[in-house]
Amino acid sequence: MDTTNSVIRVVGANKTFKNSCKALDNVNFEIQAGECVGLLGASGSGKSTLLRSLCGLERLDADSTEIRLNDELLQKSGNLSSDIRSIRKHISIIFQQFNLVGRMDVLTNVMTGLLPNVPLYRSLTGQFTTQEKLKSLKALHSVGLSDLAAQRASTLSGGQQQRAAIARALVQGAQILLADEPVASLDPESTRRVMELLRQLQREQGMTLVISLHDVNLARQYCDRIIALKDGKLVFDGSPNDLSNRKLNELYGSQSDELFSDRSQLDLTTPIFNSPRPVWTH
Repeated sequence: MDTTNSVIRVVGANKTFKNSCKALDNVNFEIQAGECVGLLGASGSGKSTLLRSLCGLERLDADSTEIRLNDELLQKSGNLSSDIRSIRKHISIIFQQFNLVGRMDVLTNVMTGLLPNVPLYRSLTGQFTTQEKLKSLKALHSVGLSDLAAQRASTLSGGQQQRAAIARALVQGAQILLADEPVASLDPESTRRVMELLRQLQREQGMTLVISLHDVNLARQYCDRIIALKDGKLVFDGSPNDLSNRKLNELYGSQSDELFSDRSQLDLTTPIFNSPRPVWTH
């Protein structure tokens, strides 16, 4: 693989928890700038552990080699880089749980994404400049929520709360966006809107998007590349076109039905997509 434009590089990633559970087992891959990569796997496959490791929220085992972002060393042999705070400015993460403060208005929730980059005295008092407020309003506009900026976050629907969480990630200005099961708790229509929004923003802003998903059809429809894990091991890395239902069954066996939100679509004769991939316009 050409590494000249690599923004994420994972070499020999291992992670063992205290109960001797091997969450990651010698995982190796590289991701190029501007890629949209779906991280797929059944429950317990290691997806969340891998995403958390990519931003330094999880330390790998001492026998692991390294993780690099934009050719900067994020962690090696179980130790985080001494420049971890600086390196993290390149990356944002969105979780399944929206992590909004319900009693605060939507705009203030979004502005909290700026806290790591503001002076300590202002972060402690929650003071934001006019420029920072305008930047946050622009992020809300990009996710279609500018008209709800003054509304309490607790009054938003699940899909709206996830879009607000995306806006909070956008204000950080990161060029690498990680999303850990961002649509797992959403209804089908909200899922579609959030997935289309993530892909649109990724295309328009030139971000690199790595998104953990529980549904293979979402990964096929919205991602350019799929990395699949099973029991902590990387078992597939390639085009969605190459991950047929039959191939999926070969990789996961009885676990394969976990990867379909609609199990009636688990047809081993179907080679690829069950729905057309969207055409994105700028």
